[in-house]
Amino acid sequence: MASKKAEERAAKLRELLAYHAHRYYTLDAPELPDGVYDALHSELREIERRYPELIQTDSVTRRVIGEPLPFLKKVKHSVPQWSFNDAFSEEEVRAFDKRVRKMVEGTPSYDLELKIDGLKIVLTYEKGLLVRAATRGDGITGEDVTHNVRTIREVPERLGRPVDLTAEGEVYFARSGFSRLNAVRKVRGEPEFANPRNAAAGSIRQLDPKIAAMRPLGAFVYDVAATSEIFPPTQSEELAYLMELGLPVNSEHRHADSLEEVFSYWRTWRGSAREKVDYQIDGIVLKVESHTEQETLGYTGKAPRFAIAYKFPPEQVETVIEDITLQVGRTGKLTPVAHLRPVAVAGTTVARATLHNEDFIKEKDIRIGDTVILQKAGDIIPEIVSVMKELRPKGADIWNFPTHSTLCGGDGGIERVPGEAAHRCRRAGSFEQQARKLIHFAGKHALDIDGCGRETIRLLVERGLISDFDDLFELTKEELLELEGFEETKAANLVTAIKYARKTSLDRFLVGLSIPHVGEEISSLLAAHFGTLTALSRASGESLSSIPGIGPIIGNSVAEWFQDVNNRALLARLRKYITIKKISTPSRGSLTGQTVVITGTLPNLSREDAVARVRQAGGKVSSSVSVKTSFVVAGEEPGSKFTEANRLGVLVIDEADFLKKLGS
Repeated sequence: MASKKAEERAAKLRELLAYHAHRYYTLDAPELPDGVYDALHSELREIERRYPELIQTDSVTRRVIGEPLPFLKKVKHSVPQWSFNDAFSEEEVRAFDKRVRKMVEGTPSYDLELKIDGLKIVLTYEKGLLVRAATRGDGITGEDVTHNVRTIREVPERLGRPVDLTAEGEVYFARSGFSRLNAVRKVRGEPEFANPRNAAAGSIRQLDPKIAAMRPLGAFVYDVAATSEIFPPTQSEELAYLMELGLPVNSEHRHADSLEEVFSYWRTWRGSAREKVDYQIDGIVLKVESHTEQETLGYTGKAPRFAIAYKFPPEQVETVIEDITLQVGRTGKLTPVAHLRPVAVAGTTVARATLHNEDFIKEKDIRIGDTVILQKAGDIIPEIVSVMKELRPKGADIWNFPTHSTLCGGDGGIERVPGEAAHRCRRAGSFEQQARKLIHFAGKHALDIDGCGRETIRLLVERGLISDFDDLFELTKEELLELEGFEETKAANLVTAIKYARKTSLDRFLVGLSIPHVGEEISSLLAAHFGTLTALSRASGESLSSIPGIGPIIGNSVAEWFQDVNNRALLARLRKYITIKKISTPSRGSLTGQTVVITGTLPNLSREDAVARVRQAGGKVSSSVSVKTSFVVAGEEPGSKFTEANRLGVLVIDEADFLKKLGS
């Protein structure tokens, strides 16, 4: 059953999308960027998929959007008109291909075409003569715009032979003329068009054909809806057939036998190739090549099952602010950061964005839980453009700058800089303290992230890319490539190493948190005793103090750390990225009840390996030698622990004898 939250979100999305669809498809006056509308539409589809009971028959996800304008003559289509379902990732395209394969025999191939961002048009020819041009409308009824389409040079009045034909295509507005048109409209005090697609629609849906004739309109035809001749057997042959009749067909299309070819074609046109054509495209369209297979696949209520539009990454998208935290700079300046529901924008996944300062947050009225419009400034830095207050959840409180933070030294006090919008820590040294915590978290005794050493961490903190532990898991290759000393391989390797670090043991995770008084040995004791992070986080100081080897000072310190509201919020964020393997209590082994000290460099085992083997054998590892020490494992350059063991008469062995004791 759907939760109350999902039900409320779906209702708000339906209302908002209906409004903006009317603005876009009917009035040709959009208020939202295409990418934001697509993202909201996709979110509503996903909610309806998960909770079918929330589906409504009049939802924008279940019907073709668009209604005829009252001043244009209405036309009933002889063939129903459809819109495409959209895909925004390789995973969605693979899912589409999988659905196709389930319904057809053999391996399907695809015809790939550019998705022209214009106005869909339906052309009707009788005995080779153009008799009508209509908009798609709601899929059943469109508008008669024949008088305007006749002004488009590429659309022929007469075909190459006297065939009865219904063909579908797209009218576009030349990109080269778009900025000039808006400049003229601005001088005249007329509203500017949001994009070339709306300029095309606004030009075609006029009563006076002189307006369309004066504008740089073009057209491409891409589908045969009906013909009095033999229907072409494949999509590629259909395009050849349309060209043969004299209709304008985009030459930029190709056949694909594999998804790798699909993705290669998409990448080509997502890049610089689309800047070389004089029409706007927002993706590619995959169509199953065989018409027999197309007929087998059929249609849903609003879209063909044999085709999908694979769209390019949008420049502006919508996402949700899940939390707001602080990051500290070298001078102690504190910057609020929005933690976002991860979203793809301009080709990369973004999970956080700077909120600059308290005044910026108040000016835009940004709150946790808000749906926001996000873009990349200069295609690099994510920034929040605006808040969609229509989708604000109930009870979303105003965010106020905190008075204290664990990022700051001393008592954690924060103050606003006099005469500025900035806040800073009262006590200096906060940057250095946090950098050291992050270095320790990524270090070999904790998460052991390869390539994430001291200098790298300091650089990441200095550039504001990380400030707390969870920030590491949101780093992208593109962000790293902006840093000095990072090239493609190094950036990719670090992202991969961070990905591997998402799975760790409870004792290593506890070591990384820098809980006061908690090092490797205490972490091992806590992990073995509680088994899970949840159980440990609920333990009282009294119960922790009663564990052998812990005591009241450490026990109360651990309990207080887990009770702190900021630490709880940090753990909640980390849980989104890290999988913690449960520590099982060691069974009785060859070292059960024995205390071992390891010193110096062993010939074959690293210190971490040796410690792990002691614990697996049921033993305890100590950092100092005492009369209670069972034996010391010494390697090269053993140091003071070796001297102390000899003074106390404690047994000292080498690696070979150590392995014998383990039974290895």
